[in-house]
Amino acid sequence: MNTRIEIMPIEILLIEDNPGDVELTKIALEDSKISVNLSVVEDGVEAIAFLRKEDKYAHVPHPDIVLLDLNLPKKDGREVLAEIKADETLKRIPVVVLTTSQAEEDVLKVYSLAANCYITKPVDFDQFVKIVQSIENFWFTIVKLPSE
Repeated sequence: MNTRIEIMPIEILLIEDNPGDVELTKIALEDSKISVNLSVVEDGVEAIAFLRKEDKYAHVPHPDIVLLDLNLPKKDGREVLAEIKADETLKRIPVVVLTTSQAEEDVLKVYSLAANCYITKPVDFDQFVKIVQSIENFWFTIVKLPSE
């Protein structure tokens, strides 16, 4: 039996254009011991609009953490990360880069842009689920996050 801790739900913004990875993330979070609200946007332009609560996103929750893919349409993840970390109202939100890229230049670039961590997505379903659950465990059980 899985008992959820019912305090305030954790707000996660997943910025991901691959429907398969979105679904895998949802599956991985289903067994969570904490209450999680997952919001999903599919491109970098929508991500910034969501984070700045613009237009149709005026009433969305403030995310406690962002899971960011690098290879996005319209505005790539590096640009999104740079905008988040340059914005006084957004820069405290932890950004976990979750991407297929293993390129050293990507790792160096995102850390220079102040990403909180860089994780390469595994191709194996079980490993992907373990990674997402590890992110959840670390960021919401161990780490103390700032309130909005």
